[in-house]
Amino acid sequence: MSKSELLSNTEIIIGEEELVNKISQGKKLKIKFGVDPTRPDLTFGHLVVLNKLKQFQEAGHEAILLIGDYTARIGDPSGRSDLRPELTEAEVNENAKTYLDQAFRIIDRTKTVVRRNSEWFSKMSFADSLSLSRKMTVARMLERDDFEKRFKSNQPISMVEFMYPLIQGYDSIVLESDVEIGGSDQLFNMLVGRALQKDEGLQSQAVLTMPLLVGLDGTKKMSKSLDNYIAFNDSARDIFGKTMSISDETMWNYYKLLLLESDESIKILKQKHPMEMKKNLSRELTSLFYGTEIGEKEKISFSNVFTQKENPDEMETFSLSQIIPDGEITNILNTLNNTEIFDSKGQIRRLIEQGAIKIDGQKVIKPEELIELHENSKGIVVKAGKKIFFTLIP
Repeated sequence: MSKSELLSNTEIIIGEEELVNKISQGKKLKIKFGVDPTRPDLTFGHLVVLNKLKQFQEAGHEAILLIGDYTARIGDPSGRSDLRPELTEAEVNENAKTYLDQAFRIIDRTKTVVRRNSEWFSKMSFADSLSLSRKMTVARMLERDDFEKRFKSNQPISMVEFMYPLIQGYDSIVLESDVEIGGSDQLFNMLVGRALQKDEGLQSQAVLTMPLLVGLDGTKKMSKSLDNYIAFNDSARDIFGKTMSISDETMWNYYKLLLLESDESIKILKQKHPMEMKKNLSRELTSLFYGTEIGEKEKISFSNVFTQKENPDEMETFSLSQIIPDGEITNILNTLNNTEIFDSKGQIRRLIEQGAIKIDGQKVIKPEELIELHENSKGIVVKAGKKIFFTLIP
C-alpha cells in the first residue's frame, strides 16, 4: 500500500515528515487506536478510524487496539458540555467484550495486538498519579475548546476530567506507539501523548486525525446520544434502511470515509442516478457486516417495498388477543398504540390525519374504526409511513 493511501482521508497530520521517512525506510510501525467502552455498540463513526487501522495493518504495520477499560470509568470529556455518568467495572468489562467482537468484523483478529490500560493504571500509586499531573498546567488544559466553554459558562469540570488527556497520553508512553489515530475531536489528547513521549526521552508519535462522520441528520457528527447513528450490531435491514435515509450530499461523504472511494471515483459515480448510487452504498455497507448475498437481498427487498409498493418478506407479527386487554375496544387507535411501535396515541392520530396509515392497502380514515379478525384469518398488514410494516393476527 502506498504512502499516499495510508495518509489519505486524514484531516490533520502532526509529524508527517518523520512518518513518511519511516514508511519509506520500511520500518514496521506501532499504530495505536484507543476506544473507551462506555457503551455496548460501535457505530459507523468508529468505522472511519478502524478503516485506517486496517490499512496500516494490511501494509504490514502493528495494529494496537487499546481498550480503555480504565479511562472508560472516568469518561472522555472531549466535546462534552457536562459530566459523564460513572460506569461500574462490570459495565465496562461487558462493553469491552462486545467492542472487540465488533471491531474484528473490520480488522484482522490474528494480526491485532489488544491491550487494556487497566494493565498499568491499576498498579499506579497515588504518588505516581500526582507525578503525572505535574506534566500539564491548568492553563494548558483550559486551551481545550470544550473545557474553556464549560469554564466560562460555570459548568463543573472535575479534576478527574482534567486528568483524562494525561492518562490517554500516558498510554502512548507504555505502548511506545509510533502513530496514534483517532477522530478530529481527539487531537488535544493525542498531542498530549506526543508531548509526554518526548518528555520521557522517547520518539514522539505521529498524530493522524480522521474526519468525524456526519450522522443520519446530515448536520451533526454521528452519535448515539443524538440518535443519528448506524451501529455495527444493527440488523441488515436497519443498516440498509438507515443508509437509504441520508441525503444525497451526505452519501458521498459515506462513499469516501466508509467505502474508501477516491475523489476521482466519486466524480464518476456522481454522473449516475443518485437513487441507484444510494442503493449501491446501502448494499455495500450491509454486505460489509452480513455478506454480499444478504446485502443484495436487502437491496431487492427495498426496491420491492418502496419502488414497486410491495410488502416486505419479513414483518413483525402481533396477536390481537395478546396486545388488547379484556374489555378494551379493538379500534385502530388502541391496537396500534398497544404494539408499542409508536411514541403515543397523538402520533398515531397525526399519521392517520396525514393519510400515512394503511391496512391491507386501504387508507385509515378514522382512529375509532374497529379491527375485526375472524379466528381463521391469516391476518392483516399494517403500514405506517414509509418504513413501518407489521402483521396483525387474531
